[in-house]
Amino acid sequence: IAPSDASVLITGESGTGKELMARHIHAKSRRAKAGFISVNCAAIPENLLESELFGHEKGAFTGAVARRIGRFEEANGGTLLLAEISEMHPRLQAKLLRAIQEREIDRVGGSRPIKVDIRLLATSNRNLEEEVDAGNFREDLFFRLNVVNIRLPALRDRPADIEPLAVHFVEKYAGANGLGERHLSPEALRLLRDHHWRGNVRELENSMHRAVLLAPGETIEPDVIVLSGHGPVPDAPTLAAAAATQRATAPGTVGLVGRTVADVERDLILDTLQHTLGNRTHAATILGISIRTLRNKLKLYGEGGVAVPAPREAEPVAY
Repeated sequence: IAPSDASVLITGESGTGKELMARHIHAKSRRAKAGFISVNCAAIPENLLESELFGHEKGAFTGAVARRIGRFEEANGGTLLLAEISEMHPRLQAKLLRAIQEREIDRVGGSRPIKVDIRLLATSNRNLEEEVDAGNFREDLFFRLNVVNIRLPALRDRPADIEPLAVHFVEKYAGANGLGERHLSPEALRLLRDHHWRGNVRELENSMHRAVLLAPGETIEPDVIVLSGHGPVPDAPTLAAAAATQRATAPGTVGLVGRTVADVERDLILDTLQHTLGNRTHAATILGISIRTLRNKLKLYGEGGVAVPAPREAEPVAY
């Protein structure tokens, strides 16, 4: 599919490598020598995303002091990646659909359409068919994007990949930090294989980067591998036994009685954000809410004087 100009929809959990797959498709395409432009639809406020994608003319709105070329025009002749497209507002979805169908765009405040020649790739960590059924995503746009669908499995579903990926990241960050050779002990590899990897490849990469920096010698042992969560995911019988024990020994609301729902929700959101090291997109996925909802709640907490974990400085767009 890479040599074609077909639209490709890449889906999978956060951290599975969706943008990496998009870049690979571009590198193997006939447009490889042209630009690869990536836009994270979840990271740009709705009122700015239209201008970001389509550009604007001078005076189109307050603060538009000069003409600005949008991402569609920047990607002309190359590939445009729309990451986390499920977070795009329905109003913009309609304009995007027209741009895909007609291969032309209108700058904000512009008076004439502008032809563009791009290949469009899109990623989402949500099930877009469910989003269509829920009325959150346009069905016609879904069909336009879903010419080819590539579903990337979660890291826990491909355990054979954990060791080679871990070794790759250890070599990468040992070299990047000017350190000598580093290798993982058998016990460390066993720990990695048993972990549930809710954050997928991104979580593994971050864990290996941290372990490389913390290891006192050439061998990386389990004590320098800091993993999130509560260890490996138990199997169904173990879960059932644990649930039965809990029901028999204590009520499920211990520690919650007397607290408001808003307080419990706030603590859950902040704890999840700590777990993801400040990664908003990953936290929203775990919580089962949109990135927009998460940002609104964090803004509310911040205005109320609650300490909110800062975003990571170098978070990949749609990894």
